[in-house]
Amino acid sequence: MLAKYLAAEQAILEGKEARIGDRSLRMEDLPEIRLGRKEWEGRANAERAAAAALPSLGGLTFLTGRLDR
Repeated sequence: MLAKYLAAEQAILEGKEARIGDRSLRMEDLPEIRLGRKEWEGRANAERAAAAALPSLGGLTFLTGRLDR
């Protein structure tokens, strides 16, 4: 799904129309497309972090370490 949003954003930036499902999108829909792209990027990043078993807090990943050595 992320790839579809990236393709739609690219097409619109090139002055073309894009289709996602049965919707036709034009330049005025660019903010909506970018919002959808950010949502799917967040989901993809969360899945990657879960697969890598990195701890996260509010969607932000962080590393832990001992400081007493």
